[in-house]
Amino acid sequence: MEDVYFSMGIRGLLSAAVMLLSVYLAWVVLQELKLDVFLKQPKGRRAVMLRLMLAVAIGYLFSRFILDYWEWSTSLRLLVE
Repeated sequence: MEDVYFSMGIRGLLSAAVMLLSVYLAWVVLQELKLDVFLKQPKGRRAVMLRLMLAVAIGYLFSRFILDYWEWSTSLRLLVE
């Protein structure tokens, strides 16, 4: 039973790490976009909040894809056994 709890804990830790890394990568990529055309004050507080919210949304979607793909690929092993 302890193995199940340990496995769930490791999976939760891995999921959190993938999520944070994905949000960070989305933030870095969004810094390269030229949003000056769409924003009145591209260096303002609201622009930074917009980039942060976009980074969280894009990072979440990317990490869900990675984690779902990982889960599906590990589930496929059950077909072989």
